[in-house]
Amino acid sequence: MGKTYFVTGTDTDAGKTVVTCGLLEAARLTGLTTLALKPVSAGCQHSENGLRNDDALALMEAMTLTLPYEQVNPLALAPAIAPHIAAQEAGVRMTLDRLVGYSRGALMQKNDLALIEGAGGWRVPLNSREMISGLAKALNTPAILVVGMKLGCISHALLTVEAILRDGVRLAGWVANQVDPDMSRYDDNLETLKSLIPAPCLGVVPFLEEASASQVAGYLDISPLA
Repeated sequence: MGKTYFVTGTDTDAGKTVVTCGLLEAARLTGLTTLALKPVSAGCQHSENGLRNDDALALMEAMTLTLPYEQVNPLALAPAIAPHIAAQEAGVRMTLDRLVGYSRGALMQKNDLALIEGAGGWRVPLNSREMISGLAKALNTPAILVVGMKLGCISHALLTVEAILRDGVRLAGWVANQVDPDMSRYDDNLETLKSLIPAPCLGVVPFLEEASASQVAGYLDISPLA
C-alpha cells in the first residue's frame, strides 16, 4: 500500500478540496496511482442516484482510481451545516468506528497515494463524544494542513497545528491557499507562518477565480510526501 494522508483546514472555507485535487493531480503527473475519500460531507444535492456532494465529486474526478460514490463519500448529509447537527436531523448514526470501517475498506484498493479529506477543521464534532480528528488518529495517518490565507489565519493555523501535534498526529506539511485576494500584508503573514509551522510548506496557491486541479498542481510540491 502507498502513503495515506489526512487533509484538514484552518476552517470550513480554507480550500481543502481545491488543494486536495491539486495534490492528486500533481501525483498523477508523476505517474502515481491515487485515491481520495471524503468520509463525511454536509451540503449535498439530491440526484436520481441519491445525495451527491460537489467536493466528493471533484475528488472522484481528480483521482486516478475509480470507486463507487458510496465508497468515496459514505456519509452524505443534505444541509450545509455542522455535520453532527445535520446527522441528528437526518436520523443518521455517525460514529468514529463507522468512518474508520468505511475508510479502511476503501483503502484496501492498491494505490500509491491516498488522501482523506476531513470536514471543516480539525475539531469538527461527529457526535457528542467524538471528533473528525479521531479519524486521522485511528487510521494512523499524518496530516496535511490547508491554511486559508486571510486576516486571522496565523492564530487559526497555529492553534490547529498545536491540536494536531497534541493528538499525536504527525504534521506532514501545509499549504497556503489565498482565499482573500485583498488580504493585507499577505507576504508578511506568509513568512510568519513559514517560520512558525514546524513542517514543510508544500506550496503557496494564489487567489484563483476558477481553480482547476491542474492549475493548483502547478503551485504544489509533493516531494516531501513521497
